[in-house]
Amino acid sequence: MRLEHDLLGEREIPDEAYWGVHTARAVENFGISGVAIGHYRSLVRALAFIKEASAFANFELGELPKAIFDPLQQACIEVRDGKFDTEFVVDAIQGGAGTSTNMNANEVIANRALELGGFAKGQYEHIHPLNHVNMSQSTNDVYPTAIKVALIIEILALLEELERLRVAFAAKGLEFAGVIKMGRTQLQDAVPMTLGQEFSAYGVTIAEDELRLREAIKLLSEINLGGTAIGTQLNTPVGYAQAVCKHLSNLCEHDFVVAENLIEATQDTGVFVTASSVLKRLAIKLSKISNDLRLLSSGPRAGFGEINLPPRQAGSSIMPGKVNPVIPEVINQIAFTVIGNDTTVTMASEAGQLELNAFEPIIARSLMMSITYLRRGCKVLTEFCVNGITANEEYLRKTVEHSIGLVTAISPRIGYENATAVAQRAQESGKSVREVVIEMHLLSAVEFDQILGDIDRLTGRG
Repeated sequence: MRLEHDLLGEREIPDEAYWGVHTARAVENFGISGVAIGHYRSLVRALAFIKEASAFANFELGELPKAIFDPLQQACIEVRDGKFDTEFVVDAIQGGAGTSTNMNANEVIANRALELGGFAKGQYEHIHPLNHVNMSQSTNDVYPTAIKVALIIEILALLEELERLRVAFAAKGLEFAGVIKMGRTQLQDAVPMTLGQEFSAYGVTIAEDELRLREAIKLLSEINLGGTAIGTQLNTPVGYAQAVCKHLSNLCEHDFVVAENLIEATQDTGVFVTASSVLKRLAIKLSKISNDLRLLSSGPRAGFGEINLPPRQAGSSIMPGKVNPVIPEVINQIAFTVIGNDTTVTMASEAGQLELNAFEPIIARSLMMSITYLRRGCKVLTEFCVNGITANEEYLRKTVEHSIGLVTAISPRIGYENATAVAQRAQESGKSVREVVIEMHLLSAVEFDQILGDIDRLTGRG
């Protein structure tokens, strides 16, 4: 064990630990979720990027000696490369506006830098967690910036999976382009369309949210790093905010900008509300699409039965042969979680007071959870569901021929009053629209089949 101290007194720390006394107290205080910040790889990377960028800025401005800068920078590189994730042990849900997370990073980086410099862990007189690793910084500018960097990393990964899902729906749109079916409004027969049009629309709606996510990335690129405690830039050398932003941009290969008003940027969490809203919007759309897939594949004999989802596992412990739509169902549950997380982000943002929002840890956890679930959900939806969907073409054509909704498509030829009479007689007799139209001598069989066969005109593609 080694002995460390803080303002509350001394504390024994295991020799092998890279974290120190501040982290140890946080671990004691916040046994809440059981999920450590080290679980969030992108957040650890973001913290390391920020500490490295800060070290560069302080060295460039003459504040940090090269003898300290060199091992500190190398320690940051190792941390962002994932070598010390298990040392980030503070619970993701914590009081203190993220101070425990920042201190966990400061201590891990300081102790690794000490090793690299030839010293023992805890010999902070050589490289100090606060005096050196946290130089020119405060939790209040480090932590929100780290959340933004981490969210950008995660959103970019989500966008990759969204693109794959969009392409999968577009491919099905082409595959099913000639498959005619009845469209539905309010779950009632409406007018004919193609199954390809239905699936193409799913791809388009996903593309819209790809754009919204890219817009969110742009908003997340404005940072308050350099503002320190409340945005007044206390304890920073002249030019630090611009210098640290430049180095962070270079390290992350992403253009960050310093907020015009650092005081406003330190207290405002509106960008997190916006990002959460976009994630909620995406979740709702994916859930709606999943609802459609479950409906269209329901049955297979006593439901809609229009499409077949790839069978993924046996569906019942008592009903042999039953296969459930488990992939769409998990997407629904992801959506429920994201919607709940959005409420959490909303309330946490609203609860900010004066110059700081103390509830950014729960904002961070909620957003990271939402993005992770959505990314993984999109992956399984693409690979285990959409790519393997097949259509019951013959059945779909028969439903069009027998649907009362078909009268809308032929009403321009026979007139609205006649179309209404056809619909009523077909409904009462149980006969198809085709049979009734021929019986009433409104169209010949050849004329009716010509209308039904002209898919482009019938589905608005002509």
